[in-house]
Amino acid sequence: MKARTPPSDRSGSSGPASACVYGRQPVQEALRAGRRRLIRLHVQDSLRESEDLHGLIAAARAAGAEVEFSDRRQLDKLAQGGHHQGVLLESGGYPYAELNALMARAEGTRDSLWLILDHLQDPHNVGALLRSADAVGVAGVLIPVDRAVDVTDAVVRASAGAAEHVPVARVTNLVRAMKTLQEHGVWMYGLDAAAESSLYTKADYKGGVGLVLGSEGTGLGRLVRETCDFRIRIPLHGRVDSLNVSVAGAVAMYEVLRQRTLA
Repeated sequence: MKARTPPSDRSGSSGPASACVYGRQPVQEALRAGRRRLIRLHVQDSLRESEDLHGLIAAARAAGAEVEFSDRRQLDKLAQGGHHQGVLLESGGYPYAELNALMARAEGTRDSLWLILDHLQDPHNVGALLRSADAVGVAGVLIPVDRAVDVTDAVVRASAGAAEHVPVARVTNLVRAMKTLQEHGVWMYGLDAAAESSLYTKADYKGGVGLVLGSEGTGLGRLVRETCDFRIRIPLHGRVDSLNVSVAGAVAMYEVLRQRTLA
C-alpha cells in the first residue's frame, strides 16, 4: 500500500458503554482476545461443578473479572432470550477500531483484504460474515454508523466469538471510506448479481482488495456501486435468484484466499 496520509474520516468508535457476551464459545473468545473491559462472569448455579467450565472460570478470574453463580432466570434476563448455555460475561461495549489505525497496521502489506458491508440489517448475517472474515484473515471490516446493524451481543453470538478477534470500524460515510482505501492501493470489488458483472472466479485479486456486500433487501446502494472498481457475480443454477449475503461473502472471500494460496 502506498504511504500517504489518508483524509479524515471519523470512525464511529464509541459503542455502548456495557454489553453482555453469552454462550460458551463467544465468552471464551472474548477472554482470549482481551480487548474488552471485563466486569463479571455469570455461571448458572446448577453448573458450578461442571468440569467443562472450570477452565473458563479460571480464565475469567485470571483476567480480573468477578465470578458470580446465578440462577437461570437471571441469565435469561441478561441475555434477553439469547441462547447463553449457562454462561454470560458482563463487559464493556464492543471495541471498534479506527479506520486510520487499521490502514496504518496494513501499511506495507501487499495483499490486504477488506470487507465492506453496505447497510446490512440482520445480526445473524453480520455474525456469519465476521466468522468468515476471521477465518481468511481480513485486515478490517467497515460498517456504516447509520442504518446498519452494529456489532451487538447477538452478532457476537452468531459469529461464535470470532467478532472478538476481527477489527471492525464504524464509518460515518462508507463511500468516502472506500475512496480512502482506493487512494491507498485497494481495489474495490462489489458483489452484484447483474448479468454484466464479471464471474467472480475470473477476477484478479492481486494486491489490496475490498469486497463490498450490499444489504439483504436492496443490494449495493447506487453510490457504493458506482465507487466500486469492479462488479463480480456468483453464478446461480437453481430457481432462487440470489444467495444469502453471508454465504455469498464467504464464497468470495475464499476465492480471494484460493487465488492467493495458489500464487
